[in-house]
Amino acid sequence: MDDNADQQHLTAAPGYAQGQLAKAFTTALTHQDADTRRRAEGRVKRWRAVLAGMSGGLLSIGSRTPVAGFPAWVTPEVVHGGFATGTPGAGGPLQPYETRLAEQFGVPTDRRALFAHCLTDTGLTWLWSQLNSGRYEVAVPEEGALLTMAWLVRHGETAAALDLVAELAPFAGRLRFLPRPSTGRPAPDAGEALHRRSVSATVATLGLRRPNAAVETQREALAVWQPFGDELLAHWLETAGEEGGPVLELTPDADWLARGAALLDRYKLLAEEHTRCGKHRRPKENLAILRGALEEIVAGRPLDPRRLGLLRHAVTSMVRRRGLPGSARHTGLRRAQRTQAALPSHHALAQVVVGRLASLPQESGIADLTPVLAPVSEREERDTGLPAGAELPPALRRVVERALSAPVSTLVERGVVPSAEVLAALVPQLVAVTTARSYDDEALRTLMAASYRAFRNRRSLLLLNLERQVRIEELPWVRAVSARRGDTTAEAALLLRQLGELAVRGFPGTILPNPLVRELGVLARQSELGAPLVEELAADIFMDAFGPKFLVAAGIAGELLGGSVYERYYGIDYAAVRELAITEASGSAGRSERARAGAVAARTSPGFMRLCAERAASASSAPAGSSGVSRGFGVAANGKVIEQSQILTTHNLATLVHRVGIAPEPGWAELSRRAFGTVCRLTARVHHDARPYSTIKDAAYAWRQSVFHLSLCPPAEQRGVLADLGAEAARQPAHVAARLAPALAGLRLVVEGGAFDPDGTADGGRARRLLGWTTDGHWMAADPTAVENGGS
Repeated sequence: MDDNADQQHLTAAPGYAQGQLAKAFTTALTHQDADTRRRAEGRVKRWRAVLAGMSGGLLSIGSRTPVAGFPAWVTPEVVHGGFATGTPGAGGPLQPYETRLAEQFGVPTDRRALFAHCLTDTGLTWLWSQLNSGRYEVAVPEEGALLTMAWLVRHGETAAALDLVAELAPFAGRLRFLPRPSTGRPAPDAGEALHRRSVSATVATLGLRRPNAAVETQREALAVWQPFGDELLAHWLETAGEEGGPVLELTPDADWLARGAALLDRYKLLAEEHTRCGKHRRPKENLAILRGALEEIVAGRPLDPRRLGLLRHAVTSMVRRRGLPGSARHTGLRRAQRTQAALPSHHALAQVVVGRLASLPQESGIADLTPVLAPVSEREERDTGLPAGAELPPALRRVVERALSAPVSTLVERGVVPSAEVLAALVPQLVAVTTARSYDDEALRTLMAASYRAFRNRRSLLLLNLERQVRIEELPWVRAVSARRGDTTAEAALLLRQLGELAVRGFPGTILPNPLVRELGVLARQSELGAPLVEELAADIFMDAFGPKFLVAAGIAGELLGGSVYERYYGIDYAAVRELAITEASGSAGRSERARAGAVAARTSPGFMRLCAERAASASSAPAGSSGVSRGFGVAANGKVIEQSQILTTHNLATLVHRVGIAPEPGWAELSRRAFGTVCRLTARVHHDARPYSTIKDAAYAWRQSVFHLSLCPPAEQRGVLADLGAEAARQPAHVAARLAPALAGLRLVVEGGAFDPDGTADGGRARRLLGWTTDGHWMAADPTAVENGGS
């Protein structure tokens, strides 16, 4: 306890920031791309601000209040790694809209003057008009503060409005609290429909497409130079004998020479107009040989034996490769090449799509993709010259599909949402709507939804000492209207269950990313289900402590999994976990006044930390005969402890099943198979990988989910699923099957009632418990093909 409490003043060291500054500085000096250099210069400026703030005492990196003089609710500017720069997100120079409003209000171009004006009758009237119309934007949460104040005044809650003004006033000159006026329509209630990209963002992406130089060069070669080369070839073939003898067997007549001169004149015009393809200029290319020889003959100069030999070889090889011009083989080939050359470019088709999107609402998604993805119409052919019926290529279709507006389950099924990370980026739209629906007043509902969306754009801080990220309820303006919230527990519980099922069903074998866990956590608090959701902790800043909710989550897992294959496979005593939870809960009432005042010890579960550390110390991933050489011992040792916490809690799976009530549609057996498919794909990447440990870690996470899903199957079904997993492994490359054989043998052992030895192995090492983190060489990293071939 004392050791944990002593950590409460830890702050981040500047080494990471110095390394990031050096990287940005190098990029800004050396990168070939000007835009990349300019972005790197911006990073240099921000990282210098971080280091200056740390050395000058302005910044306390690792704290939830990292910038001196600003409370936790102020949105900080955050760079990579969670480092605050010292500049507030709502600070900096006046925005253009603030300057325009100052001119409109007739006040100095100063934030404090704007703030003061909004407290007058005229200013309140303007704010009320914004509330009524909904035509405003909230880019950072602070921009919704004065709108909330105006709403309170309009509804007779003057005291609450004055309290809010008093809390905001000290920062009125430095932060922008006014909304951004918008000419667009108010953001609609998304309901169940979501979209990854807006129509305007899709148009911008399509607008960046430029003609592909390689494709256009090939198009020119097919449409211009190959037909011209055929003409030259046919012209030279006229000089062959009657029996098809060598070129120049017949003496060219005046007509032949005149037509040759005309060909050369046309060549000059073509070369001036069509400059992409330079192959015709290369002396060793057939077309250049034919043209050069023709220039000599037309000029009246006889061909020397070497040039004549090159000419005859070029003609012979062209005829042998494609047939005589006009023959069936040659005609068919050229017809296919003309068809290919006539295909519209991606750039041209992108412009057609941009035209189709111009008539749609720009800040929403696309409800019906059919007309946008349709082939080129006859009207579009008349307008653009592109052939009617031309299909959009897959690359363009994927860009447009990202703007599909549909239920999130549909987006996952169609591959528009390809990962749990992308899902996490979309979920705030749904949570914002669910959160806002708790307010009865429509204007307040719109405002709170906008505030929530802006708040979710707030980047997470690097936090030490078990501090937690700021929650939206801590924003003074959100807190000021909290009494107006109604009961949305049922709606939040329903959405939590739907999203939980979607994440588990859609991305089997993938650990829930922290942004998604945070959104599900908001719904869990609103639903009052008693469903603690735990984040993935970073091994490089682990504080040797877990919050109390980890032990609670482990207890929930024990309620679901006591006596299961999962408990026996991972060697867990869930009965002891429950006893530990009871002991710590009963002991919390007797904590010292110092702990109750907020010391780190009051926010930790020392018993859970001790249990995870003990389990990590006894776990071994080293192969027999391993030297046990440490591989990054500090971080890896932390990772082993964190992994044990994920094993004990199932990293939210048990909580979602047992408290939230998810029951994914495919069923647990199919989910186990799908998660094992992820295991196989990851294991395949280990082969010949010089640094395989990160991949092995991910494979172990996916394996854990497969074991979890298997454990929820009826006992009679488990052996069949296990057989399916073995069959799937047998279909994999030999090195994948060999690496997974010990893990499958270990799972088979447990399903049949056996148990591992204390070191996590059985049957002389042929059966193993698969874990991800290790401080020794991992048995999955060894090359099984080398062993089979007698290697060491």
